Amino acid sequence: MPEASIKHLIVIAGPTAVGKTELSIRLAKALNTEIISADSRQFFRELNIGTAKPSEAELAQVPHHFINSHSISENYSAGDFERDTLKLLESLFQKYDYVVMTGGSGLYIKAVLEGLDDLPAPLPGLRESLTQRLQTEGLAILQKEINVIDPSFAAKKEIMNPQRVLRALEVYHSTGKPISQYQQRDTRKRPFLALNIAIDRDRAELYHRIDSRMDQMLADGLVIEAKDLIGYRAHHALQTVGYKEVYGFLDGLYDEKEMIRLLKQNSRRYAKRQLTWFRHQGNFKWFNAGAFEEILDYVKSEIAAAK
Repeated sequence: MPEASIKHLIVIAGPTAVGKTELSIRLAKALNTEIISADSRQFFRELNIGTAKPSEAELAQVPHHFINSHSISENYSAGDFERDTLKLLESLFQKYDYVVMTGGSGLYIKAVLEGLDDLPAPLPGLRESLTQRLQTEGLAILQKEINVIDPSFAAKKEIMNPQRVLRALEVYHSTGKPISQYQQRDTRKRPFLALNIAIDRDRAELYHRIDSRMDQMLADGLVIEAKDLIGYRAHHALQTVGYKEVYGFLDGLYDEKEMIRLLKQNSRRYAKRQLTWFRHQGNFKWFNAGAFEEILDYVKSEIAAAK
């Protein structure tokens, strides 16, 4: 009986507007495979302009999964995505030895690659008060507190991630137990090898692309889209960069010029947070977004080495 081939999930991660869609389509075509979107807002079919979904022409080039797969009226979590993606991969790996997954939502990528910890719900209002402390006291003070209450967590790279630090404090102050007691001791085994690639660009070039994308979104009708979705504005997907700034404008908190400034500023800041998150994961191979041939050679060499 022939030995089963090794399956690879090729992850293309990186900040907003860096060029993940174009690169992933080229890679999937070169490898004759399909794409899974790990963008937490592109699931929702009602969110189009503000989520920078692939165009109809791009979607027609390669089969895509988890784009327009759900309605904004549904709640769809990282845990749901983990479950559904693993089930989909089981089917796709019957046809392909490798599948491409791309997106900028680090938690959703992490869910598929490693699984999520079953953490308790925080006390009401605690996240808000901790966020205020982060803003006023700074990350270093919170890291010192973590070092006292949970040295095991403090020894991990996650200690450099402000959101993970907040979550660790949330768990401790809600339960009296350190988050390390809830975290899995071992990464859950997956029936595939992950090949993790992150892409970046020169910072000035990336920021120019972000600003240009925002101008295009506004020209395409971002404000109208947000207004049409105002009944769902409490949904997490609409509390994110690209929509929350529009709602501030619609609420009369500032004028159109300030809305545009905030949209661009906050999108650039979001890109910086994404870059920080992926760099602190420590298991991504970094490339310039324009280095397609170099990336393709790397993927082929890693696949060959695993055989």
